[in-house]
Amino acid sequence: MLGLILIYFIGKQFYKLAEEFKKSKWGFAILGVVSYYAGTFIAGMAIGIYYELWGTGSIDNLSDIELSLLALPMGLLTTVGLYFFLRWYWRKNQPIIVDKIDDIGKPEAIEVPEETPNYR
Repeated sequence: MLGLILIYFIGKQFYKLAEEFKKSKWGFAILGVVSYYAGTFIAGMAIGIYYELWGTGSIDNLSDIELSLLALPMGLLTTVGLYFFLRWYWRKNQPIIVDKIDDIGKPEAIEVPEETPNYR
């Protein structure tokens, strides 16, 4: 149940980020959830290899809850890293829009040259 709540909040944050930058909202919400699962999968594989090669026991002695709790920080780190990378990349590549709507109707400054030629 707690995993579903975590997935909801991950998806919601990615959805809001994509909405802010006018990207595919549901696509990036799903990408955020997939990045969490990819991070936990990679951490689980690394923990399993570590336990089998250098650990004192076997991975079979580790319960599913213990393995999930060990892999959780890597999943969160992967998700947060992707979130900040996307935010940085989209801000960097966002076009700069100059808002000139407030300047409509204001008289423009006319530049007068300092020395006007005398054509008499």
